[in-house]
Amino acid sequence: MQDKAAQDGLEKIDKTEQRPEASELLNALSDYGASEVAMRRRMRGSMNLGETDLLALRYVIEADAAKKPIGPKELGQKLGVTSASMTALIDRLVKSGRVSREPHPSDRRALLLRPAPGSSQEVRGMMDLTHRRMAEIASSLSPEETKTVADFLERMRGTVDAIDPSSQD
Repeated sequence: MQDKAAQDGLEKIDKTEQRPEASELLNALSDYGASEVAMRRRMRGSMNLGETDLLALRYVIEADAAKKPIGPKELGQKLGVTSASMTALIDRLVKSGRVSREPHPSDRRALLLRPAPGSSQEVRGMMDLTHRRMAEIASSLSPEETKTVADFLERMRGTVDAIDPSSQD
């Protein structure tokens, strides 16, 4: 016997299947996601960084720009990696010359991570052209279209964020 939520979900799938334009929209969203993943893979490849390393570098750059230095423990929590993995990741970023370890100003036992000179420009340089082109496309939409697309993407993000495969029956 199916519960009410499962039944509602099946009805929504049926309705989507009855509306070809909805399927086209979901296919376009999926294709965009695949293209973005491929673009990030190319970017990581050109920088000789793994996915987690690039994400860590981005977090370090963002924290530094916000004047809120980040430590290894906090970075590990953001990335969802263990302490041992975090040490190896930071070692790689330091060895590549993209991040430096600095002593914490008020806690002798703690370290802070800072982007090395040029790291922000390297990442920004890789993304600027892409962001500029994407901004041109976004700017070409009318205010109403922008609101509709933003609302759609926000609801899709909420749906995806709420998925927990471990709680699926």
